[in-house]
Amino acid sequence: MDQLAPTEKYSPYRFFSAEQWSQFRADTPLTLTKDEIERLRSLNDPVDLEEVKRIYLSLSRLLSAHVEASQLLFRQRQAFFNAQDVVKTPFIIGIAGSVAVGKSTTARVLKELLARWPSSPKVDLITTDGFLLPNEILRRENLMERKGFPESYDVGALLRFLSGIKSAQSSVRAPVYSHLTYDVIPGEFVTIDRPDILIFEGINVLQPGKLPKDGKIVPFLSDFFDFAIYIDADEKLIHQWYIQRFMRLRETAFRNPDSFFHRYSQLSQDAARAIAEGLWANINLKNLRENILPTRARADLILRKGANHLIEEVALRKL
Repeated sequence: MDQLAPTEKYSPYRFFSAEQWSQFRADTPLTLTKDEIERLRSLNDPVDLEEVKRIYLSLSRLLSAHVEASQLLFRQRQAFFNAQDVVKTPFIIGIAGSVAVGKSTTARVLKELLARWPSSPKVDLITTDGFLLPNEILRRENLMERKGFPESYDVGALLRFLSGIKSAQSSVRAPVYSHLTYDVIPGEFVTIDRPDILIFEGINVLQPGKLPKDGKIVPFLSDFFDFAIYIDADEKLIHQWYIQRFMRLRETAFRNPDSFFHRYSQLSQDAARAIAEGLWANINLKNLRENILPTRARADLILRKGANHLIEEVALRKL
């Protein structure tokens, strides 16, 4: 049984074409400009205002309904426990998917749209990159070739961060990652102070991990999420996008002498492409198949992209 097949009657999802999904926008206003979209989108990601209208305005409306329902439930619990001093915790949205599939663009666009709701909620965005173990540790543990795999993250720090957010703590710190140096920046943090909504983006955020045999409670990152989104695409397309992005970076960011990947900008085009193919096959494809793709069915919403990098189908979990 393939529960993600639109024809499967036992699927927990409802499936919509992009055109069908766009109709659910209703009267949700477009609050982003063309220039803002260009600033928000990642390299090689062609998302534009039309894509925002087709997909993201309906998604913004759906998330608004979920946030309002969460707030109503919170007030009902306050009354149930007769505890007016309880603080409402942030609504956390998890975004997962492969490298090069467009998670960062989705996260940034959503952040801007949600922050412009009439209620003007405080919306923060954190990626899991900062929670990667420092390169020094990865080298010592022989994990540099497994960077991005579940074992390359400081899981304890991830859980402490999300637990602090969900406990409504003030000034919860998250480490900062540099894509230039390809490493965590020592001693640098970003502080998250009780947002209304937190978007938490990363390739493995829906990874459940190993279950204990003794029945003890082991929290997973997704236990803290109120809504989870998976960005999906055919494996061949993601491969193509990864190689295209690598070759573009070779002509741009990699030319910076401080870049961890600067050496690749000095190679011939054929040699650089061979390196990119090796990185895809030996690291990113393995991670996709072993760890990322198996978590897809744990999402509340799946956005599936087509060859043009634009979303063609939306799968929404049934209530």
